[in-house]
Amino acid sequence: MSARRSVRITLLYKMNTSRLTVVTPSFNQGPYIEKTLDSVLSQGYPDLEYIVIDGGSTDNSVDIIRKYEKHLTYWVSEKDRGQSHALNKGLSRATGDILTWLNSDDWYLPGALAEMADMLQRNPEAGMVVGAGRNVDVKGRETYFKAPTSTIDVESLYRWSLGGNFLQPSSAFRRSAWELAGPLDENVHIAMDLDLWLRMAKKGVKFVTTNTVLSEALVHPDAKTTAFQELMALDCSIVVIRHGGEGVVRPILEQMINNYVDVKARYREMAANPITRWTHKIAKRLVPPSKGSSKQQPSWLQH
Repeated sequence: MSARRSVRITLLYKMNTSRLTVVTPSFNQGPYIEKTLDSVLSQGYPDLEYIVIDGGSTDNSVDIIRKYEKHLTYWVSEKDRGQSHALNKGLSRATGDILTWLNSDDWYLPGALAEMADMLQRNPEAGMVVGAGRNVDVKGRETYFKAPTSTIDVESLYRWSLGGNFLQPSSAFRRSAWELAGPLDENVHIAMDLDLWLRMAKKGVKFVTTNTVLSEALVHPDAKTTAFQELMALDCSIVVIRHGGEGVVRPILEQMINNYVDVKARYREMAANPITRWTHKIAKRLVPPSKGSSKQQPSWLQH
């Protein structure tokens, strides 16, 4: 971090007095959660409320959380009904004027909370702030960068899967916006954030944007948006349709169906090949039957 940015962050903290609440939902994220916790607590935000809602992890997550518990406003580890439920539990305890959440495999960059609070302070008409963010792999290499569009409204959110998206870790909203549009729909397990943003936009909440990079999200095999990309696209499309954007997402769904039909036709063609049938019989004798893929039931539905 440059000296100039360090000075700017210090000044922003002195100027901002709003309490800011961060909620971290987690379930069996032992390899990643410590970096998340540290990124929040090392922000140095003067009036930070930090809440961690663990879904009854069976790995070392709880041990890691306990290392930081004296710095946490509240934490719990108990079985819940998934991420949306965990977030609602955490946000129901929040007392901040500014609210947000940070998943347990994402992290803030230095000064992120100060920047969010400053943007809302300088734009009193806005109910939500959105910054830039990036996805990185386990080696720290950038795999995706996203700066928000200059205008975020219902129409731009309809185009979420067509470039109208932004990275949730780089956003925060006023308590008034949450009270107007919340809580999260607990029947939505992937696109619950998009559903909330659409409800906010439809109720007149104004979004303000910045191109400052505020967060990074880790891309790894167990990440929800990595392991279930097709389901994510479907979930986003269903949410958009529910909010009146069917005309925008219909081509996306049609393309998904066409791809499925094409793959199914190729599979049938391969299955009918005599060589394929012969190798399949040999494979059945040599390879024990599978116990089922972990993708058959997403992990957030298992707790």
